[in-house]
Amino acid sequence: MTSLVNAGPRQLGALPEVGALGFGLWRYTNTDVASSQAVLESALDAGMNLVDNADVYGFDWGGTGFGQVEEILGTVLAAAPHLRDRMVLATKGGIVPPIPYDSSPDALRDACEASLRRMGVDTIDLYQIHRPDMYAHPAAVAATLTELRDAGKLREVGVSNHTPAQVAALQAHLPFAIVANQPEFSAAHLDPLRDGTLDQCMERGIVPLAWSPLAGGALATGDGVDPALLAVIDELAARENVERSQIAMAFVLAHPSAPIAIVGSQNAQRITDSVQALNVHLDRSDVYAIVQASEGVPLP
Repeated sequence: MTSLVNAGPRQLGALPEVGALGFGLWRYTNTDVASSQAVLESALDAGMNLVDNADVYGFDWGGTGFGQVEEILGTVLAAAPHLRDRMVLATKGGIVPPIPYDSSPDALRDACEASLRRMGVDTIDLYQIHRPDMYAHPAAVAATLTELRDAGKLREVGVSNHTPAQVAALQAHLPFAIVANQPEFSAAHLDPLRDGTLDQCMERGIVPLAWSPLAGGALATGDGVDPALLAVIDELAARENVERSQIAMAFVLAHPSAPIAIVGSQNAQRITDSVQALNVHLDRSDVYAIVQASEGVPLP
């Protein structure tokens, strides 16, 4: 029986193909350039050529302030400029502490240009609205994104943490397609299966970028995870001769919307090992066993 796990490349609009696993920089807060470069290269060598950043990364999780992770990546790229050609570079804007969200034209324009400066690049391959600003009209957001795209400052546009209705409202005012939506999706967080997010991705050809596919690491450690869900994952891990984290990654990759699972580890060996998820065999019995254990009720 054919595995549901889709290990093939993904296509984000007109950008180069990217791997089924992407590299997330939320925890990329090590200011030692050599160490940070080594971690980045381990991800690129493993086929994780989608590199997912955000201007707010560094504001929490061990960082020292807004924009720090973009600055660290910029320092690495200045030291090793050839790495830019090996990646599809994504970043996000629209969060401006202490204001929760701001996608007004000036704020979004400033955010994009500041990201370019911090990372030391001429163009952002995929620029995403990090979270929806409910007090920004989607027509104004679309106009700003179009202006930035026409100016060559970004190549493709995506969103993050947007509902299907918010995606549709923004798309209605854009003259080009939204190519990505980044929801939280894991075996422990199934909302995108139920709220229409992944359905809309399949309808419109949007690529889901699943953040926290290991539920913040809990699906690897087991901390705080329902024992019934862990039991199913551990049984599959034993059968497939892999770690439970690789089963959790494979579960994300098994959805027919062909998500990209964002790997957040900053440990080179764990980054390399995560690629074993691509060879995991999951069929419908397996994925539905995970869904039922996660939700705690049998499917009707």
